Amino acid sequence: MRPAALRGALLGCLYLALLCLGGADKRLRDNHEWKKLIMVQHWPETVCEKIQNDCRDPPDYWTIHGLWPDKSEGCNRSWPFNLEEIKDLLPEMKAYWPDVIHSFPNRSRFWKHEWEKHGTCAAQVDALNSQKKYFGRSLELYRELDLNSVLLKLGIKPSINYYQDEEVQTVGQIELCLTKQDQQLQNCTEPGEQLSPKQKAWLADGDTESRGLRVCEDGPVFYPPPKKIKH
Repeated sequence: MRPAALRGALLGCLYLALLCLGGADKRLRDNHEWKKLIMVQHWPETVCEKIQNDCRDPPDYWTIHGLWPDKSEGCNRSWPFNLEEIKDLLPEMKAYWPDVIHSFPNRSRFWKHEWEKHGTCAAQVDALNSQKKYFGRSLELYRELDLNSVLLKLGIKPSINYYQDEEVQTVGQIELCLTKQDQQLQNCTEPGEQLSPKQKAWLADGDTESRGLRVCEDGPVFYPPPKKIKH
């Protein structure tokens, strides 16, 4: 997708997709029916600052958290993750879909979690109906959306400056909504529609790794610059 097209779509849905640090309710559970996908990217610096759990030298660019069906998870517990199926994707996976929270040797644990919780539901769509397709298409979308470049072109950059005399939110995650069948950008809600409390609760909870994030409120938002974590 061209940057100009993405810029307009991003501005149209960013107010619904920007997540900051704060309290979160428990995600709602329901059946396996879903209507759209959410491409979730997180800012490693904020995630590491929030979790503070064995985080090591986070990347200085936005990375993939996951590709999530909007209202469904854990659809097929008999379909286990198999690293061999995505072996040729590993260089990109390590660069753009890293586990920035844990330093354990088995880095595939994060991908296993995303497949079992979200990938088995996304597999309802032909373009995502295998582990190779799910992770491969997610990487394609990451490249096509090019969130890092788009934010820079919009003049949205990390900064040490923020409003010290006000309560400041720290940006941690951006969620972009996509159509179910062809994975094209769409608004996260219909025109004029407001997020209900239940939708806010769903967006806010996310995965265990995102706990503590919530939909951003109006007001100052701090976009922290990357810094090396001293060992």
